[in-house]
Amino acid sequence: MVTLQDILAARERLRESIRPTPCPQSDYFTEKTECAAVYFKMENLQRTGAFKERGALNKLLTLSPDERRRGVIAASAGNHAQGVAYNALRLGIKATIVMPERTPLIKVSRTRDEYKARVVLKGSNYDDAYAEALRIQKEEGLVFVHPFNDPHVIAGQGTIGLELLEQCPDLEVVLVPIGGGGLISGVACALKEQKPGIRVVGVQTSTIASMKASLEAGHLVDLPAAGTTIADGIAVKRVGELTFPMVRKYVDDVVAVDEEEIAAAILTLLEQEKSVVEGAGAVGLAALLSGDVPMAKGRRTAIILSGGNIDMNVISRIIERGLVKTGRLVQLEVRLPDRPGMLAKLTTQVADLRANVVEIHHERAFSKAGLGEAMVEVTLETTGPGHIEELMQALRGLGWQVARK
Repeated sequence: MVTLQDILAARERLRESIRPTPCPQSDYFTEKTECAAVYFKMENLQRTGAFKERGALNKLLTLSPDERRRGVIAASAGNHAQGVAYNALRLGIKATIVMPERTPLIKVSRTRDEYKARVVLKGSNYDDAYAEALRIQKEEGLVFVHPFNDPHVIAGQGTIGLELLEQCPDLEVVLVPIGGGGLISGVACALKEQKPGIRVVGVQTSTIASMKASLEAGHLVDLPAAGTTIADGIAVKRVGELTFPMVRKYVDDVVAVDEEEIAAAILTLLEQEKSVVEGAGAVGLAALLSGDVPMAKGRRTAIILSGGNIDMNVISRIIERGLVKTGRLVQLEVRLPDRPGMLAKLTTQVADLRANVVEIHHERAFSKAGLGEAMVEVTLETTGPGHIEELMQALRGLGWQVARK
């Protein structure tokens, strides 16, 4: 099991290469939550956009001269790939990264072209890529760098915990994303060994909460492959043999949040903190805002924003989901008389109530409306749930049937 001494040794190795990330207090979230104070540990500001380079670099710095000469290999579709490739390039170590074939092109090109790693595309998911990486490792004699089930990787991630207590010594609760468990294992060890009374809460996506399931079962469990999730960085079917006992020892609770809650957290961070955070990095805030962490009430709470690598092709959809969750975007179905001027009357009423029409669809032939009626689907920008209710009541006051889709 990784110890505090391992994490302290990792910090000395990383001192010249990894700068401490800021941990500012958020005035907005301190005011909007029941916490005594809310802090954000900004790991999204790392060179590769995520905390992963801490563990990757610590692992690389422990390699023997012969291992460096042989080169390293990793399986990843995102942050771990870039953390390994970037630091291998800096150290003059040849790196091979195996990625699923569906990995977004921007991540492939950055790993291959900017960080000069050899990229191999294999399979439709991480497990396929992992199997191929193990095959290549044995065939070519490379050193495998695991994303979480490695003591040096865990120790490297644990340096975040050391920084947290130095930056905010009065912390009482820390929220940490969980995928395979490497981050929370190292952070929780660093925190608890120095300040036993501090509370550590892990947060997963409910799409595939493998650590939560393993803790409830009392042993490691394999979950089915996850469906689509905006927290793909923590979508892990099975947690690590090394991380599981550390989580059982040091972590006070593990909770799960859904897709809409994650999207809402991303949107709020963009708006209020001017911070770009990926789905996996926003789960801690999602849990706090959804009320899943009652122990944070009245306590000084830090949230690790573990990464900021959002695919630009899907960020608009993430924002839209967040807008829907917070009531800033709504779709109404309005049944009104099929007479000239009714559509204009609808849009005028919407304008008078200060809502903005994003999209409108007027249907006669294929709707469930009766003869002499038309069904209108209208998507609106609003200021929130109260505004939506005001709109619906006003439209019903005109004698129209109104439903929220």
